[in-house]
Amino acid sequence: MVVTDEKGLHRSRRSPERAAPARGADVAGLAARKAAAKLLAAVVDAKTSADGLTDHEHGHPQYRALDMRDRSLVRAILVTALRFRRTIDNLISARLEKPLPANATALSHLLHVAAAQILFLDIPDSAAVDLAVTHAKSDSRTARFSGLVNGVLRSLARGKAEELPVMLVDTQDAPEWFRSRLISAYGADTAKEILAAHRVEAPVDFTVKSDPERWAAELGGIVLPTGSVRIARLAAPVAELPGYSEGEWWVQDAAASLPARLFGGIAGQRVADLCAAPGGKTAQLAAAGARVTAIDSSKNRLVRLESNLQRLGLAATIIQADILQFEPEQLFDAALLDAPCSSTGTVRRHPDVPWTKSPADIEKLADLQRRMLERAIGFVKPGGRIVFSNCSLDPLEGETLVAAFLEAAPGVAADPILPGEFPDLDPFLTPDGALRTTPADMALGDPAISGMDGFFAARLRRVG
Repeated sequence: MVVTDEKGLHRSRRSPERAAPARGADVAGLAARKAAAKLLAAVVDAKTSADGLTDHEHGHPQYRALDMRDRSLVRAILVTALRFRRTIDNLISARLEKPLPANATALSHLLHVAAAQILFLDIPDSAAVDLAVTHAKSDSRTARFSGLVNGVLRSLARGKAEELPVMLVDTQDAPEWFRSRLISAYGADTAKEILAAHRVEAPVDFTVKSDPERWAAELGGIVLPTGSVRIARLAAPVAELPGYSEGEWWVQDAAASLPARLFGGIAGQRVADLCAAPGGKTAQLAAAGARVTAIDSSKNRLVRLESNLQRLGLAATIIQADILQFEPEQLFDAALLDAPCSSTGTVRRHPDVPWTKSPADIEKLADLQRRMLERAIGFVKPGGRIVFSNCSLDPLEGETLVAAFLEAAPGVAADPILPGEFPDLDPFLTPDGALRTTPADMALGDPAISGMDGFFAARLRRVG
């Protein structure tokens, strides 16, 4: 049984000393669990990107101190704890007489890390519980609650078979602000489907230079209706897969591959890829025969772009510049602006996004996108096309932004994507002739190979 102490926290009636023996910091697996809790705190409390925290060269020191096997474990725990954060929180809360105080964050993160292992990962319950108790005892903020940790987690392990399926049905794993905006944009039913898709790890998509059927067979995948090749899970590191060293394909979500197609035939045209790194869309444009100028403000990301193009045997002119300051020497025939955004369309791959972003962030990013789009229009010749895109699900960064932009910009007009122009894209066209995808799209019968990133793209034309 769990009881309340004088500060509103909860402890097991079994004494902490009997719950598990105290052990030193060198206990196998303890450093990884401590790192996972530290990173979870950084995401939830400090709104820090999980990708940045788990970068092998520049990530969190506790993460970089681990060997590669433990790093993989930490990332699995972190991603799972974020992907199912509401479900985990509800199951823990059901075992407490009162909610944990707001200042008990270290205890909360410790419990979430252990619960993620017990509920969703292939880790023995006993190991997850024992390491959590040891973790609690090793931290002055949580030491006196090691009995609580033991009691809550053992109860969770005993009840998960019956309780977890019910809780998954009854819970939508997202912060309320994010859930509310999805419902407002897409309706309750589609919002529920999107949130359900976010619980499933995204498959891996490849854009191939040619012969997708061949590469689907080589890679053990399928050809999607949009032409990308998809596999449910990587069987080996990307660099070891067939066709990598020969430059036959690159990894790119199916939805991310769509905006570059909206130009139609661009062979021989001068096309600017703005905010180009890491280069998937640059590669598409170059492979289609365009003379591409790839522009990005990040030197490091452009190094990666150049390396990718070399592997693929493709060429582009590369310029490091902030497009808000950039002045082209001559105007382009077309421009692609895949603008920085909230990335709310990529939650399947980055479940930290809803927990690190806010409505205020979306408003700021929408303003930046508008200013970038104003600049991009001036980069193309009169009559030239501009494709504006991003990986946000929020209309404020998509449909609403473009509608307001067109109303205020006399030198630009909508260039709608027509039904039948790209037949495989017809399911994703909006009434205004823009492109909108969500993780609930492209249902293929098996959640492991279904869905796609949330993307928006609109085609415009300079008229003055």
